Amino acid sequence: MTESYCVRLSKDYLVFSAGHFITFNGDVCERLHGHNYRVSAEVHGPLDENHYVVDFIALRDTLKAIVDELDHHMLLPTGHPLIRVQADDHEVEVTFRERRWVFPRCDCILLPIPNTTSELLARHIGHKLLSDLKSRVGARPTLVRIEVDECEGQAAVCEIRGE
Repeated sequence: MTESYCVRLSKDYLVFSAGHFITFNGDVCERLHGHNYRVSAEVHGPLDENHYVVDFIALRDTLKAIVDELDHHMLLPTGHPLIRVQADDHEVEVTFRERRWVFPRCDCILLPIPNTTSELLARHIGHKLLSDLKSRVGARPTLVRIEVDECEGQAAVCEIRGE
């Protein structure tokens, strides 16, 4: 008989509001808009000496800190081949072909992803969660599953295998 364990965290306060735009079909760029994103997480792994996969409080606090970092910011991808993001201490200038936006630096989160889709936001959150749980409590989950819902019932999921 084989056993496996998983904890799931889905709280009303695991939300963030953020602006973004995405590109698709190679050369189409959406207008700026925003979402009220809702995040949930599943963490899979063996039981530790306390018989936890991970302490719920550590998971809750770690995920909440990640979500809070994104809240009320403009999310900008730095890995897109056609979106140019230049930042200094005061502002961020973003260009896509003939379009140009300038934002206060303090209002932006520069993400090392090629597009700010819900799928890639889930991936970003998942990798950060794995890293932060490892450094915070030494947890080494075998799998993290992050769901980012951008519009009540319209969600993307990313599963990341741990070490």
